[in-house]
Amino acid sequence: MELRQYQKDLINGAKQAWLEGLKNVLLVSATGSGKTVTLAHIVENENAPTCVIAHRQELVSQLSLALAREGITHRIIGPDSIVKLCVTLHMGELGRSYFSPSAKCAVAGVDTLVRRTKELQAWFPTVRLWVIDEAHHCLSPEHNKWGMATSLFPNAKGLGVTATPLRADGKGLGEHHDGVFHTLVEGPSMRSLIDAGYLCKYRIFAPPSDLDLSEVKISVATGDYSAPDLIKATRKSHVLGDVVEHYLRLAKGKRGITFATDVQSAKDLAERFRQAGVPAVALDAKSPDAERIAVLRKFKAGEILQVVNVDLFSEGTDIPAVEVVSFARATQSYGMYVQAFGRALRLMEGKQFALIIDHVGNVVRHGLPDAPRKWSLDRREKRAGKQKDPDVIPVKSCPECTAVYERIYRECPYCGFAPIPAGRSAPEQVDGDLAELDAETLARMRGEIARVNMTMEEKAIELAQKRVPLIGQRGLLNKHRELLSTHKVLEDQLAWWGGHRSAEGMPDSEIQRRFYFRFGIDVLSAKALPRREADELIGLLALDNYNS
Repeated sequence: MELRQYQKDLINGAKQAWLEGLKNVLLVSATGSGKTVTLAHIVENENAPTCVIAHRQELVSQLSLALAREGITHRIIGPDSIVKLCVTLHMGELGRSYFSPSAKCAVAGVDTLVRRTKELQAWFPTVRLWVIDEAHHCLSPEHNKWGMATSLFPNAKGLGVTATPLRADGKGLGEHHDGVFHTLVEGPSMRSLIDAGYLCKYRIFAPPSDLDLSEVKISVATGDYSAPDLIKATRKSHVLGDVVEHYLRLAKGKRGITFATDVQSAKDLAERFRQAGVPAVALDAKSPDAERIAVLRKFKAGEILQVVNVDLFSEGTDIPAVEVVSFARATQSYGMYVQAFGRALRLMEGKQFALIIDHVGNVVRHGLPDAPRKWSLDRREKRAGKQKDPDVIPVKSCPECTAVYERIYRECPYCGFAPIPAGRSAPEQVDGDLAELDAETLARMRGEIARVNMTMEEKAIELAQKRVPLIGQRGLLNKHRELLSTHKVLEDQLAWWGGHRSAEGMPDSEIQRRFYFRFGIDVLSAKALPRREADELIGLLALDNYNS
């Protein structure tokens, strides 16, 4: 298969990092960008003993088939049943087997490697490259089994691939924190892939929900919702019934994957679909391989229209036939959310856009999956107020049509419904849209700006009228001179920032709302900031203006 340019860039980035002595490299590329194809080319060109590690046993066959598609002969470290399954998949799709017990490249599940250390101890030192899929799971050996598996190869460099290099528990993937990676090589964003036509466009709907998560605890170990609490809250709500109702309303006849909280809920959902005339099956990690293969084959053919699963297809699975994703499982994990969302973004003939139906608030919780993100190998800051990426604009669900859109828009871009603000006396009530504020509030805010912009003469008169001693007046006038100078720079940066977006055709309302969500302050309040805070905003604006 001919590589796309961004895949070539990722490969070259990894090679350059290794040449610079950076031993373990993490490649980051969006869900659906062909990460497995990229890693397969790296493995093929390594020409040395290599081990490709699946992060779950059931994904060994997926990786094996991916390597086979690239013509890479490989051995499989696992039980005979896994080997047989892989060979069956090769034969069914490619007409021949790429399994060879003597091949340089091996594919193994992480649990198998950790469990069979004594049996494989002579082989481990011969490996020159380990590759781990969904590498956001991989921490240092003392933290988890994925790191333990990579440590078994003392003479190997490392390659991790992931779409989301972050964890719900906030641990850092860098070797200097909690992980094993020395550098990060970043590929294209989801938005750029959609714009380039490599991924499908999407529409999101978030119907009203009575799911109450207020009593659901967050697990210290995972950073995600406590499973027992989440299951209980979900089953107390009407989510299971809503999933079927809104699938029939929005996506009837389309092939969809639904993500459920637990096995029983998945079975109940599948039964509800069947009662509504929708062919449906529930799958989970304990479903036999043969059953899963048969179900996905029928799904691709359209004989099954709904596959309800429990954490089975959120990672490492390429199913182009998916047209709809329904969220019936809430998650605090951005990575899990984006991976599940991405199941519907693969291109398919006749599919104009993917449908996402969110019944549990995942989109509002995490923002749009193609919003710009800054990736890092560092730990995530966990102090209050620092959890969300400042570049991600919050979204809202239209009460009229239930479509989801960014809050930079005054009206729903899908049906035109314009919600009435709860109030007009504060910028936060109107998302920074100054035209939505009442006259009294605007007058007050403009008065605050006027105080900041007083001339030196006006300031001197004010201080004299307040009977400030002359020695005090000098100091305060010097500070006011510095404030005027700072705000002159701020005005220039604000004009530059707004001018860029105006030139792109954005209306004032959208510009002001975008500014509010980007910087956490409305434009008028920014013009009345004290000097120190104004300096901080200048720095942020200058960075944005430089990157525009």
